[in-house]
Amino acid sequence: MFSVIFPGQGSQSVGMTNVLYKKFNIVKELFDEADEVLDFSITKLILEGPKQELDQTKNTQPAIFLTSFAIFQLIKKEFSIDLNKAKFFAGHSLGEYTALACAGALNFAGTLKLLRIRGKAMQEAVPKGEGGMVVILGSDINTVEKIIEENKKKY
Repeated sequence: MFSVIFPGQGSQSVGMTNVLYKKFNIVKELFDEADEVLDFSITKLILEGPKQELDQTKNTQPAIFLTSFAIFQLIKKEFSIDLNKAKFFAGHSLGEYTALACAGALNFAGTLKLLRIRGKAMQEAVPKGEGGMVVILGSDINTVEKIIEENKKKY
């Protein structure tokens, strides 16, 4: 028994999949299809950058999805591993969309379009440099409330 788990936003980097894109037709074909579906060259952005543009949520989300989906398809085809026999498909945050697509619940083109729209909406909802996110692990509610109160005006 095995599971397949996909990464979320924040795992992107310029040049990710560069070697795979050059070496395996299935990766190139999926990237070419993504360029067509999205009506811009996400391939160029992933392979060449610039980083500031790749890191924009509207680009990051379809880029992470495309990369993860392509690697999944590559493993299935080139290494003859039947990943569809996985007991579970899961993802961290954005990775849930990849999990759904790889499990067959969402289609490739539709998921790319959805994530481009989702990324744009998220980017517009909170302009760059505004807001913040915090992870709290292993603390009691009184301590958390105190920290929030002390930092209310910062965010």
